Amino acid sequence: MSNNKNYSKEKVISKMSINWYPGHMAKTKKQIIEDLKLIDVVVEILDARIPISSQNPDIREYTKNKKKVVVLNKVDLADEVETRKWVKYFESNGIPAVITDANAGKGINEVIRAVENVAKEDKERFINKGRIGKSIRIMVIGIPNVGKSSFINRITKKNTAQVGNKPGVTRQKQWIRISDGIDLMDTPGVLWPKFESEEVGLHLAFTGTIKDEILETTEIAFELMKFLLHNYLKNVVERYKLEEISINEILGSDNEENEKILQIIDVIAKKRGAIISGGRIDYEKVSRILLDEFRSGKIGKITIERVDIKN
Repeated sequence: MSNNKNYSKEKVISKMSINWYPGHMAKTKKQIIEDLKLIDVVVEILDARIPISSQNPDIREYTKNKKKVVVLNKVDLADEVETRKWVKYFESNGIPAVITDANAGKGINEVIRAVENVAKEDKERFINKGRIGKSIRIMVIGIPNVGKSSFINRITKKNTAQVGNKPGVTRQKQWIRISDGIDLMDTPGVLWPKFESEEVGLHLAFTGTIKDEILETTEIAFELMKFLLHNYLKNVVERYKLEEISINEILGSDNEENEKILQIIDVIAKKRGAIISGGRIDYEKVSRILLDEFRSGKIGKITIERVDIKN
């Protein structure tokens, strides 16, 4: 981030493409396609803050003929009003949606009930064919960083899946018995080769799905602040103890939008001591503060993607 106002989404996206799709992902995707032949119900874990961007379009295509339950995870970080809209959105498209906070264990039992309901016809068919006792087989899928491993640990009531803070920690396929009638197949988090849009890439960067090491952190923080000022101004003012009158004066000025955003970031930087020699702003430090506090929910419950935009 610099004072020359040379900000561009193209610059950000070009950096995101680096190392986005590691070689092992192609092999993983192929294995999932093969494994789907064994599956009765797909449980897809999405980030409730970005339900569309966190949905792998390749997997969406491969599972379109499978019965599915969508799990909107990380609801503790998402806007509750928007989350309810997303539940209705998926249900209006014939897909049951359950909200969860896997870290706290909330909503896990509701997911099991949704799976049982979706698989009811299959279960009855098994019984009619004399296959009494046959389990419903489900596959849990999700891109890295949506909380899939934490979800599996909760639904199995033990640490059967390896969990880590970095994207892509879950490594190998495993079958897990989660109830008398349901067997679960875990899969590694799968990325996809190409973004559908610049916005998808930005949203994945905001939430930390794309590794920070390959990004221009200051550019991502700038785009995040632009979104927050348009949609969650009150949250920003309250979190950083800003003077609302002064902020409104900046936003109402005749300056270009990029300059307005930069001015507000400067104010936050001074509040948080992100200053280097000569009184200059340490944009790297203030950018890290903004991203970390958004991702941890300290700025508030925020949803990036809105249903009315997607419909």
